[in-house]
Amino acid sequence: MAWTGSKLYTPASKDPFKVSRSKVDLFRECPRCFYFDRRLGVSRPSMPGFSLNSAVDALLKKEFDILRKTGKKHEIVKRYGVDAIPFVHKDLDIWRENFVGKQVLHEQTNFLVFGAVDDIWVNPDGELIIVDYKSTSTEKEISLEDQWKVGYKKQLEMYQWIFRESGFAVSDTAYIVYANATKNREQFDGKLEFALTLHAHTGDTTWVEPTLVAMKACLDADSYPKFSEDCEYCRYRKKAGTHETIEGQLML
Repeated sequence: MAWTGSKLYTPASKDPFKVSRSKVDLFRECPRCFYFDRRLGVSRPSMPGFSLNSAVDALLKKEFDILRKTGKKHEIVKRYGVDAIPFVHKDLDIWRENFVGKQVLHEQTNFLVFGAVDDIWVNPDGELIIVDYKSTSTEKEISLEDQWKVGYKKQLEMYQWIFRESGFAVSDTAYIVYANATKNREQFDGKLEFALTLHAHTGDTTWVEPTLVAMKACLDADSYPKFSEDCEYCRYRKKAGTHETIEGQLML
């Protein structure tokens, strides 16, 4: 679906407002930064892309797409005893496309919510299984229980909600395929070797709709949310502001 609407929120507008899964994450992290971004057009500084991670994602997609054509299970699926095969759908490439993804209109807020999935499997009951690819290089055991991986779980749950709202039967269980690059090689030889592991997550999507409603209330407000000490970006803006004037002269 081509998008021709505004990137900034206007309370008086009747047009659906497009909200990405990552912007939902931003609101959860800091409503103030979210308001600055979507209402005022003042975004956080951008981060560089992770090209190696993107390469792993692209290769995993190719690998699973080969099996999608034959209807066969991937070896990692067999190894972990998951009864599922890659899901076939004419729009899968669109659902994977950044800035497009799978879209659904949330009527209560008039938000067009979207997210780009890495993969979808299907079980014998016809339920879709949301799958995400992640890559790293660590000697520690990979676990989804690390505090900083909460965002990964919310990502899976957001996709589960989007597909359910789109009319699909979706399994409560989602998976992350983790590619871990080993450092235990005698020399580089121009290549990395990865060990694949599969990690299950039982999703809970009950937080999604209340969050969207809260986002709507935030954007409709005539003033931005209060400063948060928990947000490093807010702390930076506040501290920098104490040393500046409108004219750009330092207040030392």
